[in-house]
Amino acid sequence: MARIHRAILSVSDKAGIVEFAKSISRLGVELYASGGTAKLLKDRKVHVRLIEDYTGFPEMLDGRVKTLNPKIHGGILALRDNPEHVKTIDAHGILPIDMVVVNLYPFEATIAKPGCTRAEAIENIDIGGPSMLRSAAKNCRHVAVVCDPADYPDILEKLKKGNGNLDQETLDELGRKAFARTAAYDAVISNYLGRAGGQDEHPVTFTAQWRKIQSLRYGENPHQKAAFYADLRLSDEPTLGGARQIQGKELSYNNIVDIDAALQLVLEFEEPAAAIIKHTNPSGVGVSRRRLVDAFKKARECDPVSAYGGVVGFNRPVGAETAREIAATFFEAIIAPSFDKAARKILSAKVNLRVLETGGEFRWAARPGTEMKKVSGGLLLQSRDRHVLSAQDLKVVTRRAPTADELEALLFGWKVCKHVKSNAIVYALKDRTVGVGAGQMSRVDSAKIAVMKAQRPTRGTVVASDAFFPFRDGLDVAAAAGATAAIQPGGSVRDPEVISAADEHGMAMVFTGVRHFRH
Repeated sequence: MARIHRAILSVSDKAGIVEFAKSISRLGVELYASGGTAKLLKDRKVHVRLIEDYTGFPEMLDGRVKTLNPKIHGGILALRDNPEHVKTIDAHGILPIDMVVVNLYPFEATIAKPGCTRAEAIENIDIGGPSMLRSAAKNCRHVAVVCDPADYPDILEKLKKGNGNLDQETLDELGRKAFARTAAYDAVISNYLGRAGGQDEHPVTFTAQWRKIQSLRYGENPHQKAAFYADLRLSDEPTLGGARQIQGKELSYNNIVDIDAALQLVLEFEEPAAAIIKHTNPSGVGVSRRRLVDAFKKARECDPVSAYGGVVGFNRPVGAETAREIAATFFEAIIAPSFDKAARKILSAKVNLRVLETGGEFRWAARPGTEMKKVSGGLLLQSRDRHVLSAQDLKVVTRRAPTADELEALLFGWKVCKHVKSNAIVYALKDRTVGVGAGQMSRVDSAKIAVMKAQRPTRGTVVASDAFFPFRDGLDVAAAAGATAAIQPGGSVRDPEVISAADEHGMAMVFTGVRHFRH
């Protein structure tokens, strides 16, 4: 328990600070503030004392030095129950500081601006702020450290209930949060400076931070321990880490992996889309220009056996009609932007069904980002595979060019193929998958399995391959199955042989020039 007599305020983000300062001042807390914060508070009739008047040293070096002073850090770090500490600060005229309200220069926002220079970035590296946060967090047995404006209401309520005191549990949690904030802040700076002045996309050392959302019952298997963490870097797109579970059993490790696969796949499409995932691979994908329920039916019909016990992703809000169709099959989990009241009521009858909503709108965009994969003793980093293919990017390599319907089906199949484990082969129409062959050691086997898995005739479909056909045998299988056109990256030494095979079968073939391996 700590009694808050005196607080120091120095904030870059001034949202809510006036109201918070007024409220704690009414509780008898003496306020000290740095220049910009003090001016704002004084303008709003809040009684506050300038830090420089207390320390006897003005802000200097263009504001680089404001709070780096023994009268500040001594007052923060002194142990109140240590007689020698108390004697020392008394001897030097140092006042105990019981609360530190600090948020940091906006380094992240600064470097995100187009055209930000290295000099501008460096000037937005906060020094005094992290120092005060770390001092207060170290002494959290006696000092409250507040680094997030979102915490103001809760802290104020606790101060009122505690007659100006804060309990130790709150102090400890605030201290933990402050160290997490300074660690994340330093990580961004280190990553930025490690990118060779911004020329190298990947820094010399890479540091990132995640926040634990929940502990999981186990990992991929019951003997493995696991937890789920959210990426703390800001995102303006729907993510699983930012989703909210509104019903159902606790998420498992494997649920989370499959739900993310469903989410990433449906993000590909502008029209209403549904994807059913089983063991990270799509068992079916469908789109509809008008109704989400039709997209779902197409996805389910592709492989209804594999759909059982799968995970479903939607890129549009789910209504009653779609919910009724979902309820007709056993699924482990569903993710969508939202579910209306009627849909929630229908799905609530499936008490174990995990239902997650992300909010926002699902729209694909080629936004930058980094993917990570852990290997023994190391970490792989790569930019996200956000390549968007258009009809204008395609190179027709056969005597026959694809028809308009074939072209639409080829682009659809290519989007799906990108999310299938390599070697990947997808037979598709322009609005649905017909057969999916995933994760085989040879491409010809994937082509055969995709035909075997198809629940409707493959004649009249198109075929998509995530990488080039190394031999003509895979294309021969597709032609025998009735595929009329193919899309693939090209680039094999045997491209002429494969093109010749397509011409023999009367197939159209286009090259993308882009590969989509997914390991």
